Amino acid sequence: MAKTHNLPTPAQIADLKEGLADCDKGIYAKTLQNFKLRAKQEYAHAQFNLGAMYANGQGVQQDDKAAVKWYRLAAEQGDADAKNGLGAMYFQGKGVAQDYQEALKWYRLAAEQGCSYAQCNLGLMYFHGEGVPQDSKEALKWFGLAAEQGYTKAQFSIGRIYGNGEGVPQDKHEGYKWFRLASAQGRSHETICAQKNGRIENIATTAQIAELKKLIAGLAENTGLLMEDLPGWFLELSEEDQDVVTG
Repeated sequence: MAKTHNLPTPAQIADLKEGLADCDKGIYAKTLQNFKLRAKQEYAHAQFNLGAMYANGQGVQQDDKAAVKWYRLAAEQGDADAKNGLGAMYFQGKGVAQDYQEALKWYRLAAEQGCSYAQCNLGLMYFHGEGVPQDSKEALKWFGLAAEQGYTKAQFSIGRIYGNGEGVPQDKHEGYKWFRLASAQGRSHETICAQKNGRIENIATTAQIAELKKLIAGLAENTGLLMEDLPGWFLELSEEDQDVVTG
């Protein structure tokens, strides 16, 4: 007999929203209680959230096998996030033996349901040739689907492929377009790459950018610092790009 999905009642939805809000605040004990209750009632997304808590050690001792258990229960009910989570466990070999074919299977199932994380993960497997022949065009297909949903990691990946000409004809204009789109959504290392138009890899971390701005503030205050004291990655940028980075 086919297994049917258990649909939540309005009260259960309210409990889950409260649990997620508590989780955001770091109040894990109450969150765990809510998710365990709903997971035992076979509410799929509660099972996924419980699996995520075990995977990340939030409110419980980190336990990959328990994470796999709850991800699988939710995935078997059709939860796309759980399918992606289960795929990630197989990909990394956490709680199960590493198995790229199983990872591909679960990523693909989730991706076909529109899960942007799974679409990007599937794209990465094609891009790196993990479990499948390397195929940049197939990678672009899945990155594109995730990017259309606003997933910055996928947007950055598209920018990198075009900007560096990795498996496709190099198109710096197209690469720059995707880097700019990703940077507009707040990923600092992609913001720096965007100004380089795909010519180099990630240049600086958020901490390095913060330190750079401190040094520039020191220059402005005549503290004895010289331009030569600024980091090399910054000095290599054009004046226009330097203005963008420090803006």
